[in-house]
Amino acid sequence: MTAPSESGANIDRLLIVRLSAMGDVIHTLPAAQALRDAFPKAMIGWLIEERWADLLCAPGTPRRGPRSAARVLADWVHTVNLSGWRNSLFTIPTLQQAAKVWNDVRSVHYDVAIDLQGAIRSAVVARWSGARVVYGAAEPRESPASLWYTRRVVTRGVHVIEQNLSMAEVVARKKVAVPRPELPRDQDSEQRIDQRLAEAGIRDFAILNPGAGWGAKRWPAERYGQVARALGKFGMQSILNCGPGEEHLACEAEAASEGAAKAIPSSVSELIALTRRARLFVGGDTGPLHLAAALHVPVVAIFGPTNPARNGPYGTRSVVLRNPESVTSHVRRAQPEQGLLEIGVDAVVDAARQLLARGGLGCRPDTEQAHG
Repeated sequence: MTAPSESGANIDRLLIVRLSAMGDVIHTLPAAQALRDAFPKAMIGWLIEERWADLLCAPGTPRRGPRSAARVLADWVHTVNLSGWRNSLFTIPTLQQAAKVWNDVRSVHYDVAIDLQGAIRSAVVARWSGARVVYGAAEPRESPASLWYTRRVVTRGVHVIEQNLSMAEVVARKKVAVPRPELPRDQDSEQRIDQRLAEAGIRDFAILNPGAGWGAKRWPAERYGQVARALGKFGMQSILNCGPGEEHLACEAEAASEGAAKAIPSSVSELIALTRRARLFVGGDTGPLHLAAALHVPVVAIFGPTNPARNGPYGTRSVVLRNPESVTSHVRRAQPEQGLLEIGVDAVVDAARQLLARGGLGCRPDTEQAHG
């Protein structure tokens, strides 16, 4: 096995570390695709939390071996369950599971690992992979993480996708274009979604997503129901999506819609299939929004305390609504941020009407900022 050179030309085995969460994994896909394009013959692995593995590998598909439409980017998807392991750290089953993961990762003898998460835990596992070179951001999200890197990269760009791509460029030792990565396609999920839509009589639809990672980012659920009523008046049906623990938000929105919206529970792979079929996505700064953008579905993005310049929709036509009074903060408050509440239903409906009327798909330069 050859050592990686300064040109990057001799990297035969490369490990990407991005453990979670949904939106962050999706934001990493363009950098991963750029690395795949730069090293087409390399064995590329990805270390990820088990609950998000469907973003890389369709259910039931082998986690390693020849790539296909069901596992597009990674030759080997290594999964961990760090959150679960913490609750039973010193039990025999946990120790056995952890040992198997590390044995599998280290058996590959990766030349290079690149930590695209910037957390202490991701930096530690990148170093423990056994890779002789570990890349990470010079100013990671958690400052102590940089202690575990052998090469620290000064990232460029405003959006997190651009920052990740700048890391990939350093590893590849060349400028990379912004690629359009593919998400895995699970035929069983595709068929189930087609069947559910047919049974519900749904054809032309928008996805409305009232949930978000924490309360400060959540536009009131009943307003999504009001948006669904307005969309219905010009022929657009609405499907409500929600994550685990957010079922009450979908119920509130469904009740407020007065029959104009229907909640359809879905797994990650089913959500990918459902989003592929959508005409429009409406929601806040959350994983399903970034999934819609990655699949080039037009997006109405309702932002409050988080910065759309860094985390907003990327790679699709979009209208971003953010009140000028909103202040960027990642404090996980339970109540919606006040600026978010100032965004009215009419502003969201107008943005949706604008995107639907224009039709077609574009790229990020077509993104528009608007105030609620």
